[in-house]
Formats: sequence, structure tokens, C-alpha cells
Amino acid sequence: MLSATRRTSNAPLGGLPALAVVVVLLGTGCIAPPAGERLTLATTTSVRDSGLLDFLLPDFEAREHADVAVVAVGSGQALEIARRGDADAVLVHSPSAEHAFLADGEAVARWQIMWNYFAIIGPDTDPAGVRHATNATDAFSRIAANQSVFISRGDNSGTNTKELALWAAAELNTSTFGSWYKSIGQGMAATLHTAYELDGYTLSDEGTYWSLPDIGPNATAKPGLLLLLGGLAHPSPDLKNTYSVLQLNATRHPNIKADLAQRFALWLTSNETALKIAAYNVSGHQLFFPDPRRT
Repeated sequence: MLSATRRTSNAPLGGLPALAVVVVLLGTGCIAPPAGERLTLATTTSVRDSGLLDFLLPDFEAREHADVAVVAVGSGQALEIARRGDADAVLVHSPSAEHAFLADGEAVARWQIMWNYFAIIGPDTDPAGVRHATNATDAFSRIAANQSVFISRGDNSGTNTKELALWAAAELNTSTFGSWYKSIGQGMAATLHTAYELDGYTLSDEGTYWSLPDIGPNATAKPGLLLLLGGLAHPSPDLKNTYSVLQLNATRHPNIKADLAQRFALWLTSNETALKIAAYNVSGHQLFFPDPRRT
């Protein structure tokens, strides 16, 4: 039996920007892959930074005698890589972008795999009063009115897309914001660390937040950032965060590893993997909630 290894990278792939909901590019067929075959997975940074992939993928690699090469970027970038056929599978969390991907004929089906909540993270002093907001739109209005420091990923990720939708729901345009609004073009972990350094707010998936103890309630360098709205502790319907798997239109991408990608999707949406997703936690916090179904 081949000993599988996994490569996680932010390096460019195929001349494209490096690969941080959920889409898997699939073909058809059920033939077992040759031993040692490699699946290239373009994925959102949240499932990498939260540690979920490191927890789940060894099971798939052992079953299939395969390696999974993980390239993590924002959901928008992952979908563009998929659109060009430069990944065998892609896992993201940007429903509007996924539906557009389907409408363009790049994928032929979509399944939800799991969900959690986005959360508005900020300093304990909470100068904008986010704790008292009725929902996420109200919270964003308060941040803008107070001109509190806000760190945006600015990377066309699923989280960034959700953030911009919330500003729009509050009838606010980020192009009119002053220096208090900082778009840094980075992944979730880097964005949270920047918010911590500047005592600012940000929008985060709950999983990555709990996976970074150095910036949270147990931070030691200085008081940490707190989950002020959203997450399981303070759920808000407008902050639900879904991850999905889409089946690639194999006629457009004949060079992908269709058989291996299909096996990956079947494994990812299986009851057994759902139990593993439910069991994954960081410091007692369950980060993802399985709900595999066609949508």
C-alpha cells in the first residue's frame, strides 16, 4: 500500500493565482484510480485554516491510495481555477458564485455538504456596539457610523462576498469609506491577525476564529478579539455559511481526473464522512455541521 502524502500550498497553479461553502469538480465514471494518483483540490482557506482538511483527508487518501494536493485561496479564485480546468476538485462557500458557475454550464449539479455561521469579530471594548445589534446588517451600520477599524479580506472569497453583501444590505458602499476600512487582500487567518493587531472588527467564519487561540479569548500578548455576533453562541439567520459540492461538466474539462474526483465527492457526502465532520472540534467547539443534500 502506497504511503500517501498531502501538499498544501498557496503557490500559483498553472500560471493562475494560488487557490480560501463548496464546489467539487467532478466527472463521471466509477473506475478505481491507480495507486499513487494525485487529486488537486482547489479550496477555500477556511476549511484549511480550521484544520478540517487535515482531519478528514487521511481517510480518503488511505481508502483510495491517492494523494490530495491542497491549494487554498478565496472561493472566487478557486472557481476561476476550476473554470480553466486546472484543478480536479474545488471546495468553496460562495452560493451566489456557485449558482453562476452552474448557470454558465461549468457544473451540472450542486450538493450542500455542511454549514456553520459567519461571525462578526471585534475587541471587547466594542466601540460600535455590535453586541447590541439586532442582526448583521445593523451591526455593519453601527461600525460604519462609528468609523471603527474594519479589516476586509478583499480577496473575492466567499467571506469577502458575504461581507460586501452585508454592506450593500445596509445601503453602504465601501468605495466611499475612509481609512478606517482596510481591504488587505489576504486569507482569513491573516485578516484575523491584522484585526487583532489593530483592535478592529472583521467578518470571519467561526471555524478559523476558534482555530487561532493566539487572537481570541485566551490571547496573551494583549486582550483578544471576541465573537460579538453570529456563530453558534449568537446566531443570526443572515450569517449562515454553507459549503457545497458541485459536479463539473466533464465535457468542458476532459483532462481532469474524473473518476478520482467522483470518488472524492461520494466520500465527502457519505454518512461516514458526515459523522467525522460532526466530530471535529477545536477546544470543545464544533466547527462544522454536516447536512449533505442536493440543493
